[in-house]
Amino acid sequence: MTDEFDDALALANGHRPHERHPRRTQEHPTTPAAPVIPDPPRAPDERPVPPHTWESARTVAYRSAVPLTPRRLPLDRALGHTLAAPLTALTDLPAFDTAAMDGWAVNGPGPWELAGGPGLLAGAPGHPTRLGDGQALRIATGARVPEGTTAVVRAENASARGGRLSGRLPRLGADIRPRAQECRSGAELLPSGTRLTPAALGLAAAAGYDELAVHPLPRAEVLVLGDELLHHGLPHDGRIRDALGPMTGPWLAALGAEVLVTRRLGDDADALREAVETSRADLIVTTGGTAAGPVDHLRSTLRALHATTLISGVTVRPGHPMLLAELPEHGTPVVGLPGNPLAAVAGLLTLAAPLLHALSGRMPPVTRTATAGEAFGGHRTDTHLVPVRCPAGDGGSGGGAGVAVPLNYAGPAMLRGIAAASALAVVPPGGVAHHDPVQLLELPPA
Repeated sequence: MTDEFDDALALANGHRPHERHPRRTQEHPTTPAAPVIPDPPRAPDERPVPPHTWESARTVAYRSAVPLTPRRLPLDRALGHTLAAPLTALTDLPAFDTAAMDGWAVNGPGPWELAGGPGLLAGAPGHPTRLGDGQALRIATGARVPEGTTAVVRAENASARGGRLSGRLPRLGADIRPRAQECRSGAELLPSGTRLTPAALGLAAAAGYDELAVHPLPRAEVLVLGDELLHHGLPHDGRIRDALGPMTGPWLAALGAEVLVTRRLGDDADALREAVETSRADLIVTTGGTAAGPVDHLRSTLRALHATTLISGVTVRPGHPMLLAELPEHGTPVVGLPGNPLAAVAGLLTLAAPLLHALSGRMPPVTRTATAGEAFGGHRTDTHLVPVRCPAGDGGSGGGAGVAVPLNYAGPAMLRGIAAASALAVVPPGGVAHHDPVQLLELPPA
């Protein structure tokens, strides 16, 4: 962030400009935060942080974090982690000429004389004997091609009789994978910041790696607030089922976090303060309690802990009262999600997703463009996040210009729309006309 932005934050949090808070260390903290002094009174000139636009909030969240210190992990433990350095090939790929099909290694135009021996299998030790002019030798897919081979004749295209092989004349080099066809040793295969998929791990193994330098998965802790929440059974006596506890942790895991625990604290200010003070997570996410009601203790708890408020409200619907603060000492971020379920999802994708990308060493999350399948009504001044589906074949979730269709049941307290959605449409103030481009925020896979 710029110095001007930091100065504005300092004033908003009751500090002098240039009084910088310590930045987050890259190491995972190993001990709980030190005890803090009693709750301070609010300074008379302390001013609230103005709401951020949706785009600005995502930028601030991403820039507020730094990647966690890399570690080396074996390939079988690296899935979902992020490369801390480019993946460069440690060998040519393939490392030698190999057969691309089962058949016969041949030298010359044919017909060919069958060379003696059992044939060549993939993984056979040593170097195969050079193939002489006019000779053919049985070979399996993946086997090392002997010197002198001009092509591989597929088994179905040739017949062997009386010590001779005849068949369709192949083109020069047919069905041979030449050495370094895919890459030369030292070539960059994947850039730093790539999230490791099963395919990427396979590529790393083929390129000669046993372990990789990766950023660890950010550790997240979920604190569910609200005495009105039931954790089992049917709603009764004014109490409702907790939807955020069961879904927030899985959302964070899908976004790339290691979720340590989900704690249900009710509306207990002391329990909230203790949970925040003793957390060893890299990211704390709370649900509910972001407003200013009589039992909404999150903001007062953060003030008591001398947290720096980075975001206090975002001009987005749903999710307006979301917040982002930074604790002293290690700079651990605290994301406060609204208590309404769809509003909480909006907060996760607006604030938690960019934070997790930054902590993981990844580039910020991006939107994709689709075509509005119908008109999207917009708020007069705020961004509107709308659950949508891209019908099969329209390609919206795959990066192409798909067609986005808004879903019903998209109120801030509703879940039916988001449960059926493949993305959230980012609708600017004023709305989007039918057939116009609309930005999509893709939902993470399970």
